[in-house]
Amino acid sequence: MAQRVIEVKTTLTTFMRKIALLLQGITVSRGISASRRIAAGSIVLFAASVSFYASAEEGLHSTFDNLLSKYVTPISNGASTQVNYDGFKKEQTKLNEYLARLSKVEQSKFDSWDKDKQLAFLINAYNAYTIALILTEYPDIASIRDLGSFFSSPWKKEIAPLLGETRTLDEIEHELIRGTNQTTKTYNEPRIHFAVNCASVGCPALREEAYTGNKLDEQLEAQTKRFLSDSARNKMSGDTLYLSKIFDWYSEDFEGKYGEWRDTSTLNEFILLYKDAMRLTEAQVSVLKNNTADIEYLNYDWALNVAQ
Repeated sequence: MAQRVIEVKTTLTTFMRKIALLLQGITVSRGISASRRIAAGSIVLFAASVSFYASAEEGLHSTFDNLLSKYVTPISNGASTQVNYDGFKKEQTKLNEYLARLSKVEQSKFDSWDKDKQLAFLINAYNAYTIALILTEYPDIASIRDLGSFFSSPWKKEIAPLLGETRTLDEIEHELIRGTNQTTKTYNEPRIHFAVNCASVGCPALREEAYTGNKLDEQLEAQTKRFLSDSARNKMSGDTLYLSKIFDWYSEDFEGKYGEWRDTSTLNEFILLYKDAMRLTEAQVSVLKNNTADIEYLNYDWALNVAQ
């Protein structure tokens, strides 16, 4: 903790020194009126504050980012990933420190963030707590479902102190991220289904980096294309779409129940946005546009996404 405080103080001190130098340069500049110097100074302060804001967020997730980059490996030409849980096990103290840091974020602080930063925080929390849950029994499990029973689900275990409450993975995903308990969804973001990871082979790839608000749209777009490009889990053959069960389980998120997303309100329209990732032919695009495609949902592979 002491080291963390020192890092924050050092970052803040460096930040303030840079601001002082920039403002000093503007103040002494010749040939610039006072009003223009004030305007220029305001621009510098705004740009610098945005930069510091982004750095602070990256700092919050830096430990998790480092762990992911070390222990998550791309497979299938990058369409999916495997997880080195042995590596996470060896550095479980760091993972626990990261989770403790997340648990200290108060609701009022969270509410002050923009939506992208909030959503990145929640996705990271879900993924990190899922890994922590796996580690409670690893290596003696073959699937995350082994952590539950006929009467209980691993997704309903209260394991995550977050935003003032001890939450389940289901609560993080469905209530906080998807907003199923809200009349109007806070985020209305169907691409989250390709970012949250359930530690299973059938699940979209666990990303090799932490999510951050300033890169969230780019990261979600990459994850979506990555998943849809994997013909083992999503493809179109003839006039039939063969899709992951994710599109069946969460169909309402792709069908505009809570409002259109990027002018799409049907699953076909969503798929058409990613026709290049799925390598659709012109004839198949026409079938989707005419709503004449058949849809079959593939079996979901619940085997642990462990590195082989």
